[in-house]
Amino acid sequence: MSAVLHFHQLTNELIQLLKTADLDRDDKISRTDELLSQREALMNAIVPPYTSEEMKAGKEINQLNKRLAQLLKAEKASVQRDIKGLQSKKESNTKYVNPYQNLSTDGMFYDKRK
Repeated sequence: MSAVLHFHQLTNELIQLLKTADLDRDDKISRTDELLSQREALMNAIVPPYTSEEMKAGKEINQLNKRLAQLLKAEKASVQRDIKGLQSKKESNTKYVNPYQNLSTDGMFYDKRK
């Protein structure tokens, strides 16, 4: 199988992986990373001249890459949203445990004399 066709196959597999919602996030991220690494290695192996079948696959790859970028951006946003939620939960938990920890000292008079 030529590098272009294998690249096309990996891109389709990556898109299908990102579309599925029933996988565990850690497994999904590790598999995504693995497929992206394989695709990166194949990018260096793609050299002209191309056959007509490879040209057709290349045009389709351009469209698939746009879809892939959208899916990766959505996955990144989901992870960032979860991280932000965990940080706010952690912050609210520490405020509940020790509510007087971060009191503002604004307006307090400080006398230098003894």
